[in-house]
Amino acid sequence: MSRRGVVIVAIISLAFAAVIARLAYIMLLNHDLFLAKARGQHTKKETIPVKRGIIYDRQGRELAINLETESVFCDPVEVRKTEDQGRPLKPQRPEEVAVHLSKALGTDAKAVLAKLNTDDKHFLWIERKVDQERAKRVHDMKLRGIGFIPELKRYYPKGSLASHLIGFVNSENAGLEGIERQYDKHLSTQTESATRVKDARGNTLSEGMLKELKGNDIVLTIDEGLQHIVEKNLDAAMAKWRASSATVIMMDPYTGEILALANRPTYNLNDSGSADMQRLRNRAITDVYEPGSTFKIVAGAAALEEGTATPKSRYDCSAGTIEVGGRRIKDDHRHGVLTFEEVIQKSSNVGTIKIGLGLGKQRMYEYIRRFGFGEKTGIDIAGEVSGLLRAPEKWSGMSIGAISIGQEVGVTPLQIVRAYAAIANGGLLVKPHVVAAIRTPDGKLVYKAEPKAERILSEKNALKFREILKGVTEAGGTAKTAAVDGNKVAGKTGTAQIFDTRAKRYSKDRYIGSFVGFVPAGDPRIVMIVVMHEPKGAIYGGVVAGPVFKDISNEALSYLSVPRDDQRERGLLLVSTKEQSGR
Repeated sequence: MSRRGVVIVAIISLAFAAVIARLAYIMLLNHDLFLAKARGQHTKKETIPVKRGIIYDRQGRELAINLETESVFCDPVEVRKTEDQGRPLKPQRPEEVAVHLSKALGTDAKAVLAKLNTDDKHFLWIERKVDQERAKRVHDMKLRGIGFIPELKRYYPKGSLASHLIGFVNSENAGLEGIERQYDKHLSTQTESATRVKDARGNTLSEGMLKELKGNDIVLTIDEGLQHIVEKNLDAAMAKWRASSATVIMMDPYTGEILALANRPTYNLNDSGSADMQRLRNRAITDVYEPGSTFKIVAGAAALEEGTATPKSRYDCSAGTIEVGGRRIKDDHRHGVLTFEEVIQKSSNVGTIKIGLGLGKQRMYEYIRRFGFGEKTGIDIAGEVSGLLRAPEKWSGMSIGAISIGQEVGVTPLQIVRAYAAIANGGLLVKPHVVAAIRTPDGKLVYKAEPKAERILSEKNALKFREILKGVTEAGGTAKTAAVDGNKVAGKTGTAQIFDTRAKRYSKDRYIGSFVGFVPAGDPRIVMIVVMHEPKGAIYGGVVAGPVFKDISNEALSYLSVPRDDQRERGLLLVSTKEQSGR
């Protein structure tokens, strides 16, 4: 063999030896290490998207659902690539791609171009959760380096209806407000992951053992029909009185179920990103205000319960003013001697303060706490505040008088409506709630709300006070405008000056007008509060809030098929007559 042949054979032999040595190193000595690397390159664990549970109203109508969409992404390197493994590719100018995408998606071309020109990036979002029509336009373009990932988008079929209760999610489908936030773990459940097998170019070869994950469904206590009635009438009142904000809460007085809740201003759940914090606030549980005369039920109910007054107790209000702790408080209209019933029905400040003085500050404070003021109601929505209530030792000499008529205390609309529910239901303080049930995707019950209540008044005295509140909407009362045709209403007006924190005095031109009551008064089906902040053109609760209560109640009672009091009385009379004739 020639010397050249020997050299060639030696080189080939050494090469084979090197390959065999390398294979032995990989396959025998470091088998596990390189197997793990191979698996890492060809397999990828991806989180399986969870389809959020549906949110329903109490009748099973959908309030929050999921839509199947596609998200568009780009691989900037792939977009600008001119060849693939030595083969030339059809050139794509990033500027042209950006223009095509912006026209199809309705996005800014400059922003898209900036992403396409990004160096060393293989994945950037162009647009998340694109509707089917826009996604199809991009599909049809068949642009290199532009890809699609299926994603679920939360959609609210009713738009802004019950927005402050339902809430919304972010781009990752995580709850941010309302029920979506409070019950996020139930709606989205536990996420899982699946292994996908890919080739050297990253193309998916196997989806692994994928399965559809669904969250639990939630049934709310609200009724879409009642919610629509409330919001329609609230919008009309806002337009008429040009109030800065407003709230209406409708509740079942016996169970604490919220039947409807609305705030103004509001926002569209499908466009929550454009709403500012003023629109997002659930004022029913976050805004604290001085309630004014609607708070007088505390002193009144406490006096009956403690025996310091009876419905026929008399109070001399003829002076029209009363001095407490160096401060003189007056009535809007001068009255003579009033009975306890008339003090409440005519909303006399002088008479109410005398009732409060008869209780004393310690008992007054105890009953304020009994009615749930100064603490959260425990409603199952995030963001509730406890209100403002100072301990008796921090009261000034005038506090007993001011607090008796709803000043020097801060409450939420929900706290007030719950207090009136205690009068309506016979003395029980209920726990408000908005979730009726939670069910798994296959219908199994995970949670069912049970009414919770504690007795704060004797049934006898609660019913006495209920009768007194009927007079507020009758002749001589302050809220004849809240009277409902065919059904008796029990309730109370409130007109409160807004305290100016800068001037440190009560404003002379900024007021809160409210009405809270229940209907039918003899057998309450709903208890409701209407609060109008800074109305223009009128300030009194009987003028700006009473008619709203009336209009909502008229429609709500018809919707609920509640019989009129006069029809019920005629029916009872007919039954009684038949029984007597039978004897």
